[in-house]
Amino acid sequence: MPFYRQIAQIERDYRWTVASSTVGNWFNQACELLEPLYQCLREEVLKSDYLQADESPIKVLDSDKPRATHQGYQWVYHSPEQGLVLFDYRKGRGKAGPENILEEFTGILQCDGWQVYDKIAKNKPSIKLAGCLAHVRRKFFEAQKQGFPQADYALKKIKEIYLDQRDAEKAAEPQNLRIEKMLPLLKQLREWVDQQAITVLPKSTLGKAMSYFVNQYPKLLTIFEDQRIELDNNLIENKIRPLALGRKNYLFAGSHPAAQRIAMMYSFFASCKAHDLNPFEWLKFTLENVQLAKPSQLKQYLPGK
Repeated sequence: MPFYRQIAQIERDYRWTVASSTVGNWFNQACELLEPLYQCLREEVLKSDYLQADESPIKVLDSDKPRATHQGYQWVYHSPEQGLVLFDYRKGRGKAGPENILEEFTGILQCDGWQVYDKIAKNKPSIKLAGCLAHVRRKFFEAQKQGFPQADYALKKIKEIYLDQRDAEKAAEPQNLRIEKMLPLLKQLREWVDQQAITVLPKSTLGKAMSYFVNQYPKLLTIFEDQRIELDNNLIENKIRPLALGRKNYLFAGSHPAAQRIAMMYSFFASCKAHDLNPFEWLKFTLENVQLAKPSQLKQYLPGK
């Protein structure tokens, strides 16, 4: 909720008019207190050997651009196994931000087809990319909407993969089912694309969907190497939704440091949501107690710990 709405709510409920600068100072001081915990969260997330990554734009007021906003990005990293989420604000969508965050990361990084991830993995062999089947499906779904009935086959195969995943989640040996039933379906889709591609205009919606699938195919194969890996990046996209809602409420961040403070709070609240914790109760308890904690005790204040 943007500060001006909180101020109006306080004035309505308590007949107390609070200056916006006061509320801003409260928020800044709370973030300063939580900064060590945020760094602890970052360390815990990066300890995982399987992460999901995505990015989302955020408008930021820039002192160098009077009366204009800067297009910044919140980069998001999610550890499905730990249920921890890290938002990291960067001024751009280039590789510098994620490359810095992932400098010590080793393992599988699940992402969409944004070229930055490919560049990072190329420079860092210890990172292996896994693809997102949902992004592939969206491309074929768009082609279907644009009047390409051939896309029905692709959508049917992808649907079968998702239905088999439901069975795999209930199976005693889920990895066996993935390899025996789901992986062949993906390979059948690849064979179909190879056969049909010569009959489709490359710049058509269907042609672009096929090209995207072929480019992402090696990453999609990675999904089936480990039963922990999700079929898609939907879990992390769900974590980003509050950011999209926030953009509609407060439109922009007041500065680049403010955007990073927003990233900090989204990190904590998204992690709370992943563990079904009340974010208000978690924040209240943490603010009252974390300042007394030793560095070695910070981890216990993370959501779900």
